[in-house]
Amino acid sequence: MIRSAKPDDLPEIISLIKELADYERAPGEAKATPEDLAVALFGSSPKVFCEIVEVDNEILGFAIWFLNFSTWQGKHGIYLEDLYIRPQYRGLGWGKKLLQHLAAKCVKNDWGRFQWWVLDWNEPAIEFYTSLGATAMDEWTVYRVSDSALNDLGKD
Repeated sequence: MIRSAKPDDLPEIISLIKELADYERAPGEAKATPEDLAVALFGSSPKVFCEIVEVDNEILGFAIWFLNFSTWQGKHGIYLEDLYIRPQYRGLGWGKKLLQHLAAKCVKNDWGRFQWWVLDWNEPAIEFYTSLGATAMDEWTVYRVSDSALNDLGKD
């Protein structure tokens, strides 16, 4: 079953995030706290959403996403921040079901795009996404400003 996350899922969501960070070879980067996620996902005006895969009261994985916007299309879309299925449940179709679920949200709401990033070394994910019809946007380079550079840029 795929369902929207509930506040009691927060400990499990944090655990999934840490597992994903380990898988992506960046365990020290997963700094979100249950309090951070409570505000982001369940605060008075959430801007981030989480879908949970649950079977027999066991959480197998999740997808965290938010709306983005295309000025060229004049429409919102979904940006998939994270998709993670626990290793013992991979290959059973849950990742595909999560992507289909989110794609259906796009179609239902007349949103124009569904996109995400994937690490260039993650061949299993790249093959999986390509098999679903996703295309790499290789001509684009992602830029990020964070930490002290963000503080410096944000000073008046």
